[in-house]
Amino acid sequence: MNLKLKPLGDHIVVKVVKEDKMTKSGIVLPDTVDKEKQETGEVIAVGPGKLLDSGQRAPMEVAPGNKVLFKKYSLDEFKIDEQEFGTIQLSDVIAIIE
Repeated sequence: MNLKLKPLGDHIVVKVVKEDKMTKSGIVLPDTVDKEKQETGEVIAVGPGKLLDSGQRAPMEVAPGNKVLFKKYSLDEFKIDEQEFGTIQLSDVIAIIE
């Protein structure tokens, strides 16, 4: 991917992984059904870290290429060249999926 975005502070650009989910009885629930409070995404770019009172930057705990679980309602979505992305802050990341 040749996306040239440089997030500021502790912001993270993610490409959301949208998947339809199937119930045990075989009914497919589209991603628009609000069943979970978490979302999965691939980290595309990360900012330099939050600026601390000391003038230093807090380290970012994620890197481009990481797959992360984050709070669903923290995502600010946008489109570039017909591709959907979103920004979240580091504090919205729940876990790195390995």
